[in-house]
Amino acid sequence: MEETKSQEQQKQQKEYQQYVKEVTPTHDLPLQMLKAFVTGGIICCIGQFFLNTAGSMGLDKQTAGSWCSLLLVFLSVTLTGFNVFPRIAKWGGAGALVPITGFANSVAAPAIEFKAEGQVFGIGCKIFTIAGPVILYGIFSSWLLGVVYWLLKLAGISW
Repeated sequence: MEETKSQEQQKQQKEYQQYVKEVTPTHDLPLQMLKAFVTGGIICCIGQFFLNTAGSMGLDKQTAGSWCSLLLVFLSVTLTGFNVFPRIAKWGGAGALVPITGFANSVAAPAIEFKAEGQVFGIGCKIFTIAGPVILYGIFSSWLLGVVYWLLKLAGISW
């Protein structure tokens, strides 16, 4: 009887391992890296186009950079609204999610998703679901580093 249970458990374990093998997606790492590189490169080329265009219109570098950021965020949010950006991100992976466009998408997507729940409990409560931790830990890290810098300065250590 004990042996039958053990054999049954082994059979179930093998079946489970086969199931896991079937449903686990396989990734071709070099291909994924190439897709991310191409996607991020295209986004950067679009940003460089915005910078060059703003510069040729007589704007200084800082103002041109602000316009570039604004246009990239606008483009990302618009593509998110038309459900195009998620497909780009699925294909390009981290290449689409790392730059400023990914951050804009992470704010716009929950706002669009929870719009049906209303302005306050939908959009207001859920808009920073994804981006909130990034903002929180970014601000906390900069504060912490500022305190460390201040303490080092008080101690007479500077660089």
